Amino acid sequence: MTTYIFTPPYVDETPEGARHRLFMYLLKFRMGISIGKKNGTYFQDRFPHQDNIDTYSEFYAGGHKHSVSEAVKTALIAANVGVDESNFVEE
Repeated sequence: MTTYIFTPPYVDETPEGARHRLFMYLLKFRMGISIGKKNGTYFQDRFPHQDNIDTYSEFYAGGHKHSVSEAVKTALIAANVGVDESNFVEE
């Protein structure tokens, strides 16, 4: 069975309250978006908290790489949570 390396989606954010508007364009931080599954439904979790994570049946932390099966890959893409083929690399 094929396995894949899953990298959750991300957004590029700029620091809030920068002293000069130029920093808005120069300083960008890549922030991973975590993906959770609860009650059979996948969803994005931008700011996961440990108490919530403990209730998830699956959790993929943003900014990390995860090994997943082909079935999980298919389910994540079908869930429409910002995941597509570009988030996976064959292991």
